[in-house]
Amino acid sequence: MTRVLLLGGTTEASQMAHVLAEAGTDALFSYAGRTASPARQPLPVRVGGFGGAEGLAAYLREAGISHVIDATHPFAVRMSHNAVAACAAAGIPLLAFERAPWVPAEGDDWRAVADVAGAVAALPDAPARVFLAIGRQLVDAFAACPRHDYLLRLVDPPRAALPLPRAAVVVARGPFTQEGDMALMQAHGITHVVAKNAGGVGARAKLDAARMLGLPVILIERPATPPRPVARTAAEVMAWLGGGSEGHSARLGV
Repeated sequence: MTRVLLLGGTTEASQMAHVLAEAGTDALFSYAGRTASPARQPLPVRVGGFGGAEGLAAYLREAGISHVIDATHPFAVRMSHNAVAACAAAGIPLLAFERAPWVPAEGDDWRAVADVAGAVAALPDAPARVFLAIGRQLVDAFAACPRHDYLLRLVDPPRAALPLPRAAVVVARGPFTQEGDMALMQAHGITHVVAKNAGGVGARAKLDAARMLGLPVILIERPATPPRPVARTAAEVMAWLGGGSEGHSARLGV
């Protein structure tokens, strides 16, 4: 009997939830709980952590889970490592439903960096107006560069004062459009964009807007994820659940 745990928090996870619900699959949707008002889902929802890999393995056994789909954010590597370890311990198959990373197009001015420290170091010496399109969790590192004016776009209003003395906050939930992001950057006089190479369609608008405006993008590359089968489409995931040939061809690693 199939019972799926969908580890979510991304647009792809919400897409997968609708596909599973429409197929009548017995499935649960898991949120980490970092967003105050997550998008509503057509599946039963569980919010909160599991207590590491051991806690997740125990939950998989107790809940009778037969398959796990990891559709977490590409930068949520701790959860992905825990999922690999937990599924191995519980003897449960795991598939990552993951969006492909972005690649530059003609006219893009991208400066790839390995991590957030690299992004901070890549900022100019002269005061600049920086669009930090990286979420709230990585913002603290930029306190080392208080000379810049920062624009943050967050899903939820900040719960505490930001560590940046010169910062403006826009609260909005994607997907966004190129036109909207161009208008946002122009309104704030943005000179540099800092983003994570999260991939996907809805979040790419800021990169297309930066290209149209001739702005440099400091792009934080994805952290390494553990080896695991990877699917790029919901159809591949459903074939994997059904044991079809397409599911068996899911790529290993990214």
